[in-house]
Amino acid sequence: MLDFEGFPYPFERIQFGENLSSMPKGKPAGESRRWRCLCSYDGTDFAGWQKQPNGLAVQDRIEHALGEIFGQVIRTVGAGRTDAGVHADGQVFHFDGPWQHSCTSMLQAIRSKLPAGISPLEIIPAKPNFHALSSAKGKRYRYRAIRGWAKPRDERFAHSLKNRRIDCEKINQAVGFFIGEHDFTAFSANRGAVEQSSVRKVWKVKLTEKNELIEFVVEGEGFLYKMVRSMVGALLDVGSGKMEPSEIEQILQSCIRTERVVSAPAKGLSLEKVFYRKPRVVE
Repeated sequence: MLDFEGFPYPFERIQFGENLSSMPKGKPAGESRRWRCLCSYDGTDFAGWQKQPNGLAVQDRIEHALGEIFGQVIRTVGAGRTDAGVHADGQVFHFDGPWQHSCTSMLQAIRSKLPAGISPLEIIPAKPNFHALSSAKGKRYRYRAIRGWAKPRDERFAHSLKNRRIDCEKINQAVGFFIGEHDFTAFSANRGAVEQSSVRKVWKVKLTEKNELIEFVVEGEGFLYKMVRSMVGALLDVGSGKMEPSEIEQILQSCIRTERVVSAPAKGLSLEKVFYRKPRVVE
């Protein structure tokens, strides 16, 4: 726990879920400015990134921590809305707040008030027009699956394939169908919100194997709800012989979500990187 002596504002403990508008108005001296934060989290015990009525989302916990530190309501904007159980190695969010001390001091203060499983990695000043979501040019996701049963230390972060036999050569025959700009309705799920467009551009779908570990890396300009997990789920079905590689193209072109596509479990997926410059080399 940090020693907050000398910080120019009161640190008063509040109960999680308390209305932050009732907090004391004391705040760090100085003008408010925009901050950019790189964050990692284990999504197992959280209700996704986006704020939830039950207060159990990653964003809820971060805003609560910032509210304690600044003595006022602080709102954050994240680059991606990871689902419940999905992890992040490279989530980015921004917020506005006054701070006269070093970035390291702010990072330590936030870390001290967050629960296990959420770890800010870096905080830097940002330009006033930086926006974690709308300034992003693309994202990289990584999905981990393990042949057989995962070891206990890996169980939270990988999908155990158990008795499923996976032919990665067959999967490689199918990954190319996802590359490019397509309507991905057939590989998305409806969360109650109407998307302006279901067309997305995917730059890369890459499969790698190392011993029992099978990894999928997916990069693109943007993704629909459960799109990456649906893509991986279908590719694993190709690898297990449940589906032919050519069926991926047929399903994609149908633009209809059916029971043929089953989303892979959330725990294998991680938001690895948010791009604010488009990668020059696309495989």
